[in-house]
This record gives sequence, C-alpha cells and structure tokens, in this order.
Amino acid sequence: MAMMRSIASESCAILLLVLVMVLCSCGWIEAADDDLGLGASYIFGDSLVDAGNNNYLPTLSKANIKPNGIDFKASGGNPTGRYTNGRTIGDIVGEELGQPHFAAPFLAPNTTGRAILYGVNYASGGGGVMNSTGRIFVNRLSMDIQIDYFNITRKQIDKLLGPSKAREYIMKKSIFSVTVGANDFLNNYLLPVLSIGARISQTPDQFIDDVITHLRGQLTRLYQLDARKFVIGNVGPIGCIPYQKTINQLDENQCVDLANELAIQYNGRLKDLLTELNENLPGATFVHANVFDLVSDLIKNYAKYGTHTKSSH
Repeated sequence: MAMMRSIASESCAILLLVLVMVLCSCGWIEAADDDLGLGASYIFGDSLVDAGNNNYLPTLSKANIKPNGIDFKASGGNPTGRYTNGRTIGDIVGEELGQPHFAAPFLAPNTTGRAILYGVNYASGGGGVMNSTGRIFVNRLSMDIQIDYFNITRKQIDKLLGPSKAREYIMKKSIFSVTVGANDFLNNYLLPVLSIGARISQTPDQFIDDVITHLRGQLTRLYQLDARKFVIGNVGPIGCIPYQKTINQLDENQCVDLANELAIQYNGRLKDLLTELNENLPGATFVHANVFDLVSDLIKNYAKYGTHTKSSH
C-alpha cells in the first residue's frame, strides 16, 4: 500500500509539476528579486499531501510509523507523518520549483519566522471539504480549519514583509495547491454504518452539490486572502484502492463501481466550478489537475511506471 501510494503520488506530482512549469514559463509566477526564490507553496488537502500535521493531533489517523518514510531521504528513512514511503505531491512540486526546504506542517513548532515564506503545509490525513468528513478518526483538519490556519499565516507574512509587499508576494509569487475530496466519499458518504443516515437523506447528486458549494466558498475565501494562483487536483479512482476492494470483498482486478462513479460525477462538477471561478474572480487562475485519468493509467499500465505487480498493497 505504501509503495503504491508513493508511485501514485510521484505520478500525480509529475502532472502537477508540468502544469506549474508551463505556467511559470508563461509568466504565471513571477521570479522573486530577493532570497525568496520562486516564492511559496501553500498546500491544502488530505493524506495525499499531509507532511505531518496529524502528528500534533490526538487522532486515529497517523502515519508516523514505518514503513512510511523508508525512502524519504530528508528524514534518513524515518517516518515524518507523510502517508507514503517517499515524498508527497506537494514535496515534489516545491522541490522542483527550487525551494530550499519542503513546506513545513503548520502545526510543527518550528514553522515560524521566515520559514513560512517558503511555504506551509496545512493538509491533514482524514480531512475533507465537509467538516463532518473523517469523524471516524476522532480528529483531523477539515478544509475550513486549514484555511483558518492560513489566515494566521497570512497575518504573519504581513508582519514579516509589510502589508503591501506581503500582498504582492501572495498574489504573484505563491502557489496554492489543493488536493482534497476523496475522503468526502471514502470517509463520509460511503462510510459503512456511520454514513447510512446521510445516504438516506441525500442522493448522490445532493451530496455532491453540497460538497461543491462548500468548496466554492473555501476557494473564494482563499482568494479573499489574496491567493491568486491555484492548482486543484480532482478525485482519483477511489473505487480501486485496496480499502474499498477489501470492504466490498472484491478480487484484485476489480474496482468498486459506485465509488468510481461518484468520483467521476464529482470531477465533472469540479471542472465546471473551476471554469466558473476563473470567469468570476478577477486576476485568479485555477488550473485543473486530472488526477483521476493519471492514476487510472497507472493502474492499467503499471509496468511502465516501474512497478511489476498490481498488488503492491
């Protein structure tokens, strides 16, 4: 499972990185004229990009045990709270942008001072768009809380750079990556037993409407905090992950149709939302990263990605 997650993370990172590099070459991100390099990477989402925030929470969702981290050179092969054996999507993108350090977890005690100018990671394993998502883990950071925390960072940047330069730095030299949504299905709407009430009271269309409405508000709030350059990943083929196969008692080569259908439906709505935001929020650019198709190709054509077995669970 850790190996497969790492391969998927690195493949998704390639997609995100290509998008970022193209946009950089088109002047989407302006080069800095000081020691801040290309700017900052502010990362929001779930376990795909959590860099250790859950280490500081009383939660059942933690990744600070091996084999997590065994191939992560920066930690000497020790677990850091990343839900993978290697780097996360956010790590790879930041590294390739030339940032000297990985974006530090917001909750880490050393995430202070000028370190925040290189980026901060707010992601949380088990978190989602909806505040109710991931409650099975007792504690996690939802997107609303993650944005609350960015608001704190935003005020700290004002103090470090001054209001005018801080606003310019956030607007012109910072990337906001959002990788969220899978848990809203896996650990909310599709959760055995606990989700029965929600599934009775809401059709899939209604639930997806609710998620999209909340996400619209969250992305707009980031815009109001001066974020302008966004890369938004859609939901991958969640019906093909080992967890879903196990609870639905499927064979290795089968996937859960309902989960994948929900992901596809949500992804269509997400793409429409990003088009809407690009049209209605002046100066903002929302780039859509099609994680679903990339990971689907990884599953179908796994050998070309360097793994020789489908069952790296």
